Amino acid sequence: MQQPYEFRGTEAVERGAGAGARVLVVDDDPTVAEVVSGYLDRAGYVVDRAEDGPTALARAAAHWPDLVVLDLMLPGMDGLEVCRRMRGRGPVPVIMLTARGDEDDRILGLEVGADDYVTKPFSPRELVLRVESVLRRTRPATAPRPLHASGLALDPAARRATKDGEELALTIREFDLLAFFLRHPGRAFSREDLMREVWGWDFGDLSTVTVHVRRLRGKVEDDPARPRLIQTVWGVGYRFGTTPRQEGV
Repeated sequence: MQQPYEFRGTEAVERGAGAGARVLVVDDDPTVAEVVSGYLDRAGYVVDRAEDGPTALARAAAHWPDLVVLDLMLPGMDGLEVCRRMRGRGPVPVIMLTARGDEDDRILGLEVGADDYVTKPFSPRELVLRVESVLRRTRPATAPRPLHASGLALDPAARRATKDGEELALTIREFDLLAFFLRHPGRAFSREDLMREVWGWDFGDLSTVTVHVRRLRGKVEDDPARPRLIQTVWGVGYRFGTTPRQEGV
């Protein structure tokens, strides 16, 4: 039977910028949970563990995590439902683990708010790096200036976004993606560019970017079927274009 992880005893684990953050590991496989928790612990994280959905929600209620590593396939309540319920309680980064190779399952995880996913089998060291990357993105070292364009307003320090004064319910990655577009209006970026600049990855499934762009359009566009803000540049990728009313302001 193929192991759901690749254990490499010689792998070194360094303490990253997110060390000290609380990570909740949710997996019903005790071996996977133990290995992942061990790597995170050695990297300097405070680790909580849960073997099922109800226990995960209880752990989160008792000590709200800075990030959740969440298995998709859990007994009783699956990872998608756990993610939905956690999102209902408050913003929290989620990295989803899945043993499935089906792209639909990965996309579904992203659509319910997961910020990243790792497909089993995986390297625990890679997972630690993914955790570090997500936390680095959600814990900026400096407070950047607020961003404004086309009726949108983003406060990166408060992680708050509004459209025409109405607050937008954005996931962490959606917020980061919109902030990047607002910082670079009129410039076209490929999906590879966005994955590198927003996700901090030099590799990965580019459908991650496509899904997030589609979800973001659904929240910021007046008509997502005919986007005016996040425009598709055929053969290249995407570009943020301000509306004529706002251009030059």
